[in-house]
Amino acid sequence: MRWPSRSSRTARLSEPRIGALRAALPFGPVDLRWTEWGPADGAPVVCVHGLTRTGRDFDVLARALAEDGRRVICPDIPGRGLSSWLPDGNLYAVPTYIGVLAPLLAGLGRFDWVGTSMGGLIGMGLASLPNHQMGRLVLNDVGAEIPGSALAVIGAYVGTRHEFADVAALEAHLRVIHAGFGDLSPAEWRHLAESSARMTPQGRVVQHYDPAIAVPLQAAPPGDATLWPLWDSLNLPTLLLRGAHSPLLTEATASRMAGKPGVSLLTIPGCGHAPALMDTAQTGAVRGFLRG
Repeated sequence: MRWPSRSSRTARLSEPRIGALRAALPFGPVDLRWTEWGPADGAPVVCVHGLTRTGRDFDVLARALAEDGRRVICPDIPGRGLSSWLPDGNLYAVPTYIGVLAPLLAGLGRFDWVGTSMGGLIGMGLASLPNHQMGRLVLNDVGAEIPGSALAVIGAYVGTRHEFADVAALEAHLRVIHAGFGDLSPAEWRHLAESSARMTPQGRVVQHYDPAIAVPLQAAPPGDATLWPLWDSLNLPTLLLRGAHSPLLTEATASRMAGKPGVSLLTIPGCGHAPALMDTAQTGAVRGFLRG
């Protein structure tokens, strides 16, 4: 028998696969889809995106983790990308997302979690549950307190429907609203635009999310969101990443969180909300932490 060459095996690990399941929730079925990288028998890492993004944001990190032999699963959270939209905007909340993810996670056994912004909040919620199977947690620019001013900015652009003539125009928009991602290359910005674009029946380009994801933000009372009791209940090794100029995870909040045993804080220069996890320094920090 002739074994595949190392180069051919590496090429296969660097190519994504699409996974899907249907979760049965009290309000009806929800289709969850994800991009998966690396060997199917690798130790699982689940990477979950921010509010308006998709699992394809993690392509660079996922390829890097696959090189470490990890099985990397990057879901499109419902209302985004290829997963179902929900019947009521009020359902776009962490408890719903945990319910949709539950069948996927149940089949993984022990897993690590990388969460950007909203994805970090979902990870915190999961890690607070009894008998959870999360081993290590990476929180990318989100924490136990979120200023109301930052939430207002996010609510303003999420709640406004933008249509574009083409993907290039969408890319220009993303460069403005997601400037906090950092100093990305033209190819990286193009990838973020192409992987989160959807064409309407009228031939216009929009971001690939349900506008109703803004409903919970618009309904929330003004002011800071405080999650310190949730944070204090967690007990697992955690890497906290903070963009040096982040308006969402303040320096004071990050410092307080880092005072907890088992928590490491890394501040990333040149970024706001939230580091894109695309350059080698950022992916290297995540890889090193997940290796334990």
